[in-house]
Amino acid sequence: MSAAYDASVRTLVLWDIDHTLLNAGGLSVDIYAQVFQRVVGRPAERVAPMAGRTDRAITTDTLRHHGIDPTPDVLAAFTDALALAFEARAHELAARGRTHDGARAVLEALAARPDVIQSVLTGNMERIAACKLKAFGLDAYLDLEIGAYGMDGVERPPLVELARERTAAKYGERFGSSSTVLIGDTPHDVRAGHEGGARVVAVATGATSAADLRLSGADTVLPDLTDTAQVIDLILGAGG
Repeated sequence: MSAAYDASVRTLVLWDIDHTLLNAGGLSVDIYAQVFQRVVGRPAERVAPMAGRTDRAITTDTLRHHGIDPTPDVLAAFTDALALAFEARAHELAARGRTHDGARAVLEALAARPDVIQSVLTGNMERIAACKLKAFGLDAYLDLEIGAYGMDGVERPPLVELARERTAAKYGERFGSSSTVLIGDTPHDVRAGHEGGARVVAVATGATSAADLRLSGADTVLPDLTDTAQVIDLILGAGG
């Protein structure tokens, strides 16, 4: 453990959700297609790429691909329908999906530490994020009030500062780049952390290999979250 680590200084830990903490078993793509049919009135030719992207970006690109102008009213109608569909099918999440190995143990251990505040920085809109986390019992370990979500912006990097602002408003503390950590599984997460001003711990639990995560510039790359002590040390900057 590095002598530079100071346990009296709190760390803000921001988690990506999909393919970092859990796998929703393909339900997201199914629901996007279902909602498109319901709202637009015809089948979707395709849903925009999802990995590492925000719901605002996915929805906007999907609508534009089909020649539909994503006006604020159209986006609001579509995303409200998405949230309702997820909530209606929440029981399918635990049946079709799973938490990634080690995720619950790391969340629980960090939640017990007085030197950590943890929340999410996710491409999911807030209601969908809460739905997914609750389905697997992970919501209890996270302060979702201070998170940054997929309808807060098209791109991820500005969401880092937004989460910090929400944390400061609630806890009266400011967090800088050295005391903010983002954990995710895609190059989009790595870019969000670096451009947003956070250290990045990448995990190769999604579609991106460990080698490609290193090439994208992640500060630390792990194969998974199974070694709880190692993960916590690296998140807190206390490891080698």
